[in-house]
Amino acid sequence: MTENYLTLLAESLKKKLQVMAEIQAYNLRQQEIFQAEQVEVEKFDEYVAEKESLIEKINSLDNGFERLYEKAAAELNANREKYGQQIKELQKLVTEVTDASVAVQAQEARNKKLIEDFFRREREGIGMNRRTSKAAINYYKNMSKSAVVLPQFMDSKK
Repeated sequence: MTENYLTLLAESLKKKLQVMAEIQAYNLRQQEIFQAEQVEVEKFDEYVAEKESLIEKINSLDNGFERLYEKAAAELNANREKYGQQIKELQKLVTEVTDASVAVQAQEARNKKLIEDFFRREREGIGMNRRTSKAAINYYKNMSKSAVVLPQFMDSKK
């Protein structure tokens, strides 16, 4: 029975690694979007939605892993020698999952910086457009007022 649990635990970790690899691929695509000259925000939003479903998968796998581990933990602790090889395999997989998790977090941090820089540039561009528009409006207002030339000299003799 415990061997079945160990097999399921290993499969769960392998699936989690696959899902994390997919997340890393989406992170790279997001990075490319914000490094490109023309940013495709719609594509970014699409990738965010895809990643959200992958994150839900990871959470589901984590919950399943925890429940299985709780069922097998007592038997594993009591018979460490008997299941030594499978435990080493699980430990190796957990290390790989941890490394992948750290890599994903690093990617997310880099992407966050790229996104913040993009929005900062956009805000600056909007501010510049507002200042330019305001200057143009003021210019046109001033010019429209100056179009009416008031008499400079008035003939007071009649």
